[in-house]
Amino acid sequence: PSSSSFQANGASEEALQCEIEELKRKDLALDQEIAQLLSEGYSLEELEKHISLLHEYNEIKDAGQMLLGKLAVIRGVTTKQLYPEYDLELSD
Repeated sequence: PSSSSFQANGASEEALQCEIEELKRKDLALDQEIAQLLSEGYSLEELEKHISLLHEYNEIKDAGQMLLGKLAVIRGVTTKQLYPEYDLELSD
């Protein structure tokens, strides 16, 4: 193997090591955040339920945005122009 392939592999390995370290830092930060929430009286079940509901909300919101986009294309308007018709706020 050429020296350039060793350099590419070394750089690739170094990038992976950096990514592993970053993931470890994020894992530790999340563990600390969970510990803080638990100390504030939240239960793991409650937190898991909240996360589940947020995922469901985001999926529903994405579906709604997709439908608004398709309707806007059919009508030849922007999605922003449809918001008042459906009593939506731009922040929705």
